[in-house]
Amino acid sequence: MATDNHLMPTYGRLPVNFTHGKGAWLWDTDGKRYLDAMAGVAVNGLGHAHEAVVQAVCAQARRVMHVSNWYQIDAQAQLGDKLCAIASMNRVFFGNSGAEANEAAIKLARLYGHKRGIDNPAIVVMEGSFHGRTLATLSATGNRKVQAGFEPLVTGFRRVPYNDLAAIRQVREHDQQVVAVLVEPVLGEGGIHVPDPGYLTGIRQLCDEAGWLMMLDEIQTGMGRTGRWFGWQHEGARPDVMTVAKALGNGIPIGACLAQGPAAELFQPGNHGSTFGGNPLAATTALAVIGAIEQAGLVERATVLGERIRTGLAAALEHTAGVREVRGLGLMIGIELDRPAQGIMMRALDKGLLLNTTAERVVRLLPPLILSDDEAARVIDLTAMTIIEHLQS
Repeated sequence: MATDNHLMPTYGRLPVNFTHGKGAWLWDTDGKRYLDAMAGVAVNGLGHAHEAVVQAVCAQARRVMHVSNWYQIDAQAQLGDKLCAIASMNRVFFGNSGAEANEAAIKLARLYGHKRGIDNPAIVVMEGSFHGRTLATLSATGNRKVQAGFEPLVTGFRRVPYNDLAAIRQVREHDQQVVAVLVEPVLGEGGIHVPDPGYLTGIRQLCDEAGWLMMLDEIQTGMGRTGRWFGWQHEGARPDVMTVAKALGNGIPIGACLAQGPAAELFQPGNHGSTFGGNPLAATTALAVIGAIEQAGLVERATVLGERIRTGLAAALEHTAGVREVRGLGLMIGIELDRPAQGIMMRALDKGLLLNTTAERVVRLLPPLILSDDEAARVIDLTAMTIIEHLQS
């Protein structure tokens, strides 16, 4: 196994190295098989080595992988058309990641404010949120841990509790600099918190009344994971700006910032750009991903699988002291404990299961949308076993 002595130690890596994968499974250098209920942190919605994605990548790599955005890119235009159609949006800017997509959204909000004569435009953001690790997106993030040591932070953000419409109303009454609200339809890194029904439609109404942009970070919730193409579609609360990444490329880096209405016409030549964003390889891959999701009916499948896994976990852990709640939406699933979850990832790894922990006490499952019924049952059994062992240790 290669050493990582020359890599900056930005990750607490587990002692495993994967050589290949297929579907929901990965194999390590010793030939051991693992069920992947993490999907690269909600990236591999189609699992590993999906044939349609592999064919798209290989075929495009043989033709041309990259040309500058100074030129026409047919696959990028086709992807823009397709994304705007399924998202009910008008225009899209392509970057390489979720953080870049959110940077574009923040820039759109500021440009929107300046065009309205506001010198220091501000954005309402949420406690417990996560929007990225660039300076602007970590400043927007509601997690002091990821911000520590990187001061001075970018100004222009007003923080309120998540799932609290009254707090946003109070900001509206007292702050004339606000021009937008940026929010996740479901808190992902913040612990898989699903807001109350009406939360997103309430934000939509507040933004309409105040003339603000409603901006949704769908980096983790998008591409079918919650049982809709995008999280806002559960309530019909269409945003003005929406960001997507992660599962859009199923492992090939790509991010997108979509907009509709006045927000769609803000960026003009010279306002924003990306060297690699939406290049032929990434755009062709994303088109294949969307096509595969549509063909297999995986958006609807995510609802069925999510309900099955949550119900199974709730039953398996019903009488387990230390389990506070099993919650989620679609295939975003969190099990909150009454104590830190440190060490659970390693316990699961030993059992041949990949999962994740977040927000200190939440065990997070983000399995691929292609999971079979038998694989879902195995996820339930191994996850419950791992949690029970952790709580009894």
